[in-house]
Amino acid sequence: MIQQEKLADKTPLPSGGVGSGLLPYIHSHSEPEGDYLYRLWRATNVHLLHGRMASGHLQGRLLKMFVEMIRPQYILEVGTFSGYSAICMAEGLKENEESGEPNQASAPKVVTFEINDEQEDFTRPWIENSTVAPYIDFRIGDAISEAPKLGITFDMAFIDGDKRTYVETYEMVLSVLRHGGFIIADNTLWDGHVCDPAYDRDHQTQGIRRFNDHVAKDQRTEVVILPLRDGLTIIRKK
Repeated sequence: MIQQEKLADKTPLPSGGVGSGLLPYIHSHSEPEGDYLYRLWRATNVHLLHGRMASGHLQGRLLKMFVEMIRPQYILEVGTFSGYSAICMAEGLKENEESGEPNQASAPKVVTFEINDEQEDFTRPWIENSTVAPYIDFRIGDAISEAPKLGITFDMAFIDGDKRTYVETYEMVLSVLRHGGFIIADNTLWDGHVCDPAYDRDHQTQGIRRFNDHVAKDQRTEVVILPLRDGLTIIRKK
């Protein structure tokens, strides 16, 4: 049962990460997530299976800050889920635009793909009722096949879709990402399963391991893994 008070993010972290006991302190000393995002986070956990898949307070504020640092025009997201991360990144786009980003030929946009069409009835109203709805283009479909058809060169991407196809998603994203652009990939430590032989036969763990090995050897990019929540990999296309 979801408690009435705000739930702390209890996602276990691998050795070297921040323990859950510190998370309330971190949250209280970071930018607040805001009432709308908090209500979305609660609704996600109440109404959807695997509610922990939503980015949540800390990762959401980090995504927003990455957008404010990178100052992208177009962001590609693979895996919308409940819309939490898309809204956070769109908040960053809105902040950038309001600060007077020069020489933009068109409005900045998060183009976000969700392959599970059963997710649409929950997610679309939350996106469309947010204050950053004009900055989000929410699509149901397979990003691997559909995103290249858009003819958009993206400045930033967030990968958080099917772990079994992370390598294929990564290769697609590289093909539509500008040189110097950034990819952020979620769940790349997978609750520590990447280092646990007990999960050698698990297809999602295999997908994450394959992705991590692939990116580590890729001479086209620079990469660093952050032990935040379930692992967050930051990749820069050279």
